Amino acid sequence: MQYVLAERIISISAFAKNIGAVLRDTQAGPVAVVDNNRIRTYLVSADLYEAMLDRLDDFALAPLIRARNQETGEPISLEDL
Repeated sequence: MQYVLAERIISISAFAKNIGAVLRDTQAGPVAVVDNNRIRTYLVSADLYEAMLDRLDDFALAPLIRARNQETGEPISLEDL
């Protein structure tokens, strides 16, 4: 069973008939495109896609940040720099 992770659903034929309007709809949130009663793709706005990538980058950096929080630094003088 597929779960729909969007508030709006559109058939692939309706999407093909009115691509511009559907793309504008993505500004309000993801749109699921359905073909033969199965979700084939989700459409999201460029802004949401960029935000998702930023969030994924944050998740990828979290283990590195935790590891570095355990490190102890070495004091250095300004002359050494």
